[in-house]
Amino acid sequence: MAEPLLIGKGEIPVHLLPKMANRHGLIAGATGTGKTVTLQVLAEGFSRLGVPVFLADVKGDLSGISRPGSPSPKFSERLAQLGLAEHAFAGFPVTLWDVYRKQGHPVRTTITDMGPLLLARLLNLNETQQGVLSLVFRVADDNGWLLLDIKDLRAMLRFVADHRAEFRTSYGNISPASIGAIQRRLISLEDQGGDLLFGEPDLQIDDLIQTDEHGHGVINILAANQLMNAPQLYSTLLLWLLSELFEQLSEVGDRDKPRLVLFFDEAHLLFDDASKVLQDKIEQVVRLIRSKGVGVYFVSQNPLDIPVDVLGQLGNRVQHALRAFTPKDQKAVRSAAQTFRTNPDLETATAITELGVGEALVSTLDAKGQPSVVQRVLIAPPSSRIGPITAQERQALVAESVLAGVYEQEVDRHSAYEILQARAEQAAKQAEQETPQRSRSRSVRGRGRQGMVEAFGKSAMRSIGTQIGRQIVRGLLGSLFGKRR
Repeated sequence: MAEPLLIGKGEIPVHLLPKMANRHGLIAGATGTGKTVTLQVLAEGFSRLGVPVFLADVKGDLSGISRPGSPSPKFSERLAQLGLAEHAFAGFPVTLWDVYRKQGHPVRTTITDMGPLLLARLLNLNETQQGVLSLVFRVADDNGWLLLDIKDLRAMLRFVADHRAEFRTSYGNISPASIGAIQRRLISLEDQGGDLLFGEPDLQIDDLIQTDEHGHGVINILAANQLMNAPQLYSTLLLWLLSELFEQLSEVGDRDKPRLVLFFDEAHLLFDDASKVLQDKIEQVVRLIRSKGVGVYFVSQNPLDIPVDVLGQLGNRVQHALRAFTPKDQKAVRSAAQTFRTNPDLETATAITELGVGEALVSTLDAKGQPSVVQRVLIAPPSSRIGPITAQERQALVAESVLAGVYEQEVDRHSAYEILQARAEQAAKQAEQETPQRSRSRSVRGRGRQGMVEAFGKSAMRSIGTQIGRQIVRGLLGSLFGKRR
């Protein structure tokens, strides 16, 4: 049986039972109240148990988990308050990831794996445009063309637009305006660096579920401080990861500890502007993914940022201080207090506004899966360094990783772009071969019918057609058979 994780101590110690850790959780509180340290303490605890962790580092200060902490007067004071006589400083195994390929190993997926629903959210498409995008995926699927990166999708869009009259019967109307809108959104995505997310080698889920030689779970840290400048990209990446885990991992039933634990900071971004269809799917995945041995912990400033149907599934809760300066703030405090199981010795709503930095109200699930009464606690201190590592330490950590060199070199294999390029070149070549033959035939019937202006016009049209063919092939890459794994 795995040892319980100490979260903090008030009148009594409060622990998180590993067997209940896949029932998900919430870490909430205003800025500067200690959410990041709480996340760090929990991540360390899971790692000690041999449970791999994935977390998004939105502030850029969680990489210190990889290095041992150091004593300080403030640290010693907290240990004394908690009655912890001994505290071992230690670093933990860490793998660094970065979509922008500067602070860790590259994170990639393919257009095919992202799918039209999440891609439509990433591109902020309306319902009509999303329908056209789904149609483009369907055409690629029916032809067996993989969509691996942005140039594949762009080429596919051009192909569908140029053949929309042919596709109308089988797939329905295709609006050129919607095609144009999607193309413009792709340009905007590239300007944000979002094109770096798409390509190969794509992230393999098994690489996130690793332990080191001592049996400690590897803590995967996604550099998100720059990624937060593109919140749609950040949130869509996390939703894609959640979806991939749900689709790829097998059912494991009840375990004595999770297979993997995810921490999603700035969790409100996952639900902002999400369509009803997407939000329903998120709620379904969160509800069912626990059977795959995955625990999901949302980190947010306010519990009200999380949809009610999702919030109801978060059994383990750590509530740091909330400020109540406005009527809206006061409503949030009352709502947060009502989500806890009442402690007769604690006025929960009042306590939420009085908590100091590093204090929290905590309620976890007991062995029967029932919420414990809420307790006011001091959060236990971490064993690792609080704050980021240096650039030199980060570089060394990436170089020493077992994944060093696995994802760094991008691969561009045969896909939709190459296929459509070859088709366009073949069509252009065939047109050039047929033109002299048609010209000789028409010359025999009557040389006088084609004047100089008409000949110039046909020559120009052939030239334009060839250029369009070349433009089409610049944006294509893809053979799509659904999931290719």
